Amino acid sequence: MVSVEDHPLRYALVNELHARPFPRIPVPSQVVYLAIKEPMDAANRDRADDLTHLNELLRRSGAAPAPAGVTHHSASVGRHQVRWESHTEFTTFLAHAPGLSARPFDPAEAEIFPADWLNAAPGKRIAAVSIRILPLPEDPAQINIDLDDWFVPESLACAWVLEGAAIVAGDFRIDPAGQMRFAIFVAPGTGAGRVGRIVQRLCEIETYRAMSMLGLRRARALSARLNALDPELTELVAGMSREDCPAEETLNTLISVSSELEALAVTHSFRFSATGAYEALVKERVDVLRETRYEGRQKFSEFMMRRYDPAMRTTKSAEVRLRAMVERAARAGELLRTRVDVERQAQNQKLLESMDRRADLQLRLQHTVEGLSVVAISYYAISIAGYLVYPIAKQVSVSKEVLLGVLTPIVILGVWLMVRRIRNSFGGH
Repeated sequence: MVSVEDHPLRYALVNELHARPFPRIPVPSQVVYLAIKEPMDAANRDRADDLTHLNELLRRSGAAPAPAGVTHHSASVGRHQVRWESHTEFTTFLAHAPGLSARPFDPAEAEIFPADWLNAAPGKRIAAVSIRILPLPEDPAQINIDLDDWFVPESLACAWVLEGAAIVAGDFRIDPAGQMRFAIFVAPGTGAGRVGRIVQRLCEIETYRAMSMLGLRRARALSARLNALDPELTELVAGMSREDCPAEETLNTLISVSSELEALAVTHSFRFSATGAYEALVKERVDVLRETRYEGRQKFSEFMMRRYDPAMRTTKSAEVRLRAMVERAARAGELLRTRVDVERQAQNQKLLESMDRRADLQLRLQHTVEGLSVVAISYYAISIAGYLVYPIAKQVSVSKEVLLGVLTPIVILGVWLMVRRIRNSFGGH
């Protein structure tokens, strides 16, 4: 074979496709599922703490610790098989064991995850699910009796899934033990792998539903703040056309409102984008169940449409409203800055006109001063010239008055030409 050099990530990328296979769960079985999330900034958590927490659970049962840096791991913990996975914002534990407890949904089943171990988790419980897997009874009436006994009728969703492979039921309510209950009635001939896929989808639906609805709390808090900012922004925009409203003062207030809106957008952008992604996952997981109706009961898709979709629409509405207000504030800011620029240009124009008038007045004053200076210089020049020409006047028998009369226009003209030349040499006109 010819040796060909592979990309360094080729095998890692292919292995990622097979990294998290579905569990194989026999019938009957009991499944306990747990999802843990840090309340704040979970995406940037220290993932080494998650692995330490997993290894503590494994240590208690004598199982080998998980390798460093892994994002998924499977191990035997007592009679249970435990699958651990690390996700962007949360970690999950899925434990399943064959057989059923005598008491349906017995809280003791959840003791596979001890309370003290759970309290020491690097995060808080965001989802907890208990799933009872049992064979489909021959008498359908027995299913209805169990459903009425185990679930709240008004919120119960129940449907055939995967072309009649099983009946899945759940009411999406938390029982007194803190667990959300689901029951799977498996039809004969359905393999352990297919049961595992159904279990995995149910757990994912609940986890992604919980994660997506974190955005609802954010949306409600955001809407309350937007309700306060909207009238203020509207008043600012309406006041832009009033002459009695100083533009620069309005601009400063608008900048303050815009800054808060931008801060809100930055703060909520990750949660809202994550909510959209989780919502898509929930709907995709419901779709892959391929439901068909069971005895007129509501399907999971119908439950989501009635109970879940309005929450997502509320979140999207808050996100769209925030984006619209940010854009409104930005447009208002541009308009207001344009108004301020126009007003400043008008002020500058008036200032230039005032400077022109002052320059013209200064020029006139300069001409006046020049005229006076010509007279003053001429006066002194004529006096000096008179002393110079007196001796000559006596010799030629010309009177002093006549001589000064002749000199005066000549001196004035000379002084005027000299002043004009000096002014022209400095760029004067």
